[in-house]
Amino acid sequence: MKYMKLGFKPDIFHSEQNVTTVATELVSDVVFVVEGRRYHLHKFPLLSKCGRLQSLAISSSGSLKDEIDIQDIPGGAEAFEICAKFCYCIVITLNAFNVMAVRCAAEYLEMTEAMEKGNLGFKLEVFLNSSIFRSWKDTIISLQATEALLPWAEDLKIVSRCIDSISTKACVDPAKVEWSFTHARASLSNLSLPYDGVSPPWNGIHSGRNQTIPQDWWIEDICELDIDLYWRVMLAIKAKGRISSEVVGEALRVYAHKWLPGVSKDQNLVETVRGGAAGYGDDFIESASQHKLLLETIVSLLPLERGSCSCSFLLKLLKAATILGAAPSSKMELAKRIGLQLDEASLNDLLIPSLSYANDSLYDVDLVQCIVEHFILQDQSPARSPTSQSEQLYERRRTKSAEHLELGESQHFTTTAHNAKLKVAKLVDGYLAEVARDTNLALSKFITLAELIPDFARPVHDSLYRAIDVYLKEHPGLTKTERKRICRLMDCKRLSMDACMHAAQNERLPLRVVVQVLFFEQVRTAMAGGFLMNDLPSNIKALMPRNESLYERAQSALTPEEDWEAVQNDCTALKSDLDIMKQSIAEAERVRSSMHKQVVKHSKAKAFPFHPKKLFSRLWSSVHQVGTRIPGSPESSEMSTNTSRQAMSKERASRRRRHSVS
Repeated sequence: MKYMKLGFKPDIFHSEQNVTTVATELVSDVVFVVEGRRYHLHKFPLLSKCGRLQSLAISSSGSLKDEIDIQDIPGGAEAFEICAKFCYCIVITLNAFNVMAVRCAAEYLEMTEAMEKGNLGFKLEVFLNSSIFRSWKDTIISLQATEALLPWAEDLKIVSRCIDSISTKACVDPAKVEWSFTHARASLSNLSLPYDGVSPPWNGIHSGRNQTIPQDWWIEDICELDIDLYWRVMLAIKAKGRISSEVVGEALRVYAHKWLPGVSKDQNLVETVRGGAAGYGDDFIESASQHKLLLETIVSLLPLERGSCSCSFLLKLLKAATILGAAPSSKMELAKRIGLQLDEASLNDLLIPSLSYANDSLYDVDLVQCIVEHFILQDQSPARSPTSQSEQLYERRRTKSAEHLELGESQHFTTTAHNAKLKVAKLVDGYLAEVARDTNLALSKFITLAELIPDFARPVHDSLYRAIDVYLKEHPGLTKTERKRICRLMDCKRLSMDACMHAAQNERLPLRVVVQVLFFEQVRTAMAGGFLMNDLPSNIKALMPRNESLYERAQSALTPEEDWEAVQNDCTALKSDLDIMKQSIAEAERVRSSMHKQVVKHSKAKAFPFHPKKLFSRLWSSVHQVGTRIPGSPESSEMSTNTSRQAMSKERASRRRRHSVS
């Protein structure tokens, strides 16, 4: 820490209770009263250097006063005493903790160059510019000290100079940081932000000069500032444009974890608010208003870039904003930012409590609905029509390889967006299952939130069925119409085998839904067997129930006039019909298998053995026997006739020889 010493005389000020005297041979001739303390001093050394004291010492009649009351001096009695010692040439030590107060007090007392050359005001300015503003830690300490010195510190521009010094040093390349800094987190290797240069030190051991400085080295140092000064420092850092949005988001997260209850894991803002509200204490109300201001300030500082802050942190801020009663604009801004990266959220962070007196719901479902709407609408671009997009894709496919690469990137983005919607659908279904336990949750809110998810994002409806089942269990007073309405959200064809087995035995579901589950499961089993219902032979179809189809019976199974006993009887009859169907399908499968075997056997019996090699060898030998002429031509037919005639003449000659010998 930098310091400066002024003066050369020993300290001759003596204090007893609230009275301070100077041990000199001269008797004091003036008394200064500052914040209840009485200083018995001398007029000559003080009035010669302090212009304000001259004007205060002279009364309206022109005579000198013996007692001067000073009430509004910045820095209070301590700063006044240091200025008085400077007038007596007593040794004083100035550092980052007291220099700002003394500077403001010197300005208040008009200790300027006009009164005396080399006065205290000039010496303090030299010390600030040469030492304090060049030191990272001293600048932060001095800036903290200015909180109690307003508006004098603002008029002297020492606050703005401190902020400019801090922001400039924070934007310096970490590889060039040579001043001292603190970094209180456990290990540099635990940080999520990248490093410059080499990797983090092994086993947490730092090697002094070779230590690598992380990009967020300045974050925790400025967390000690009050929210007003912190806001101004962060604005100055963002205005320089040299710090990435991820580092700015990390700085806001660390500050919120330090000063905002409910954001860190070891604090519970809900219990704090409820406990303070029960006591109706003034301290609690003041603390809540300060936390509200802090929260709204952090929201205003959030970077615009997506991903600069984690979704979990944003949801915690939104939860705190709901509990503290922050401005609706802050809540909507957080909801919009969360909607851009909702696929990164977790279920616990999404459970935002509701403290509204308008309803008795445990969770703020309307706010979550707003978040999901922002997520669904984020990839819709009304400025371009689908036709123009398709034409652009077609043109890209006809261009060079670089444009093909751009097309691949767009396809990758589409795949990523599709996967994000799948994650959000699973998250929303889990959220519906949790909030369905609330007995005060309105059916319309449940259905509206469930319908926001696109149909393709739910390839399987098991999670949605679980949420519907929980809601039916916790709300037994629903009418038949309301039960039908909530069950329309579920597609029975997209239930897994386990979910179908559970739904078939679920008494909370309407009978129509149960029959639909049984029907579609049976159709799925039939399709897995290799054929459809329409492919059955006519003799097998005759074994099927001759009544209307199961699906039509399911559509008309429930009527307002039926009682529960009749409904159970119909369900039993339908289950027996399904058993008959299973037997019929098994018989049809056996018939199909036997017919297939017969067809295979018959095809093997009539199979013609075709050997291409043997066929071509025979054709080639016949060609050589008859010469080079082509078989079937006139020349070949004439040659074959002559050959046959020669054979007949030879046969007759042999017969004559046999007869002559005999």
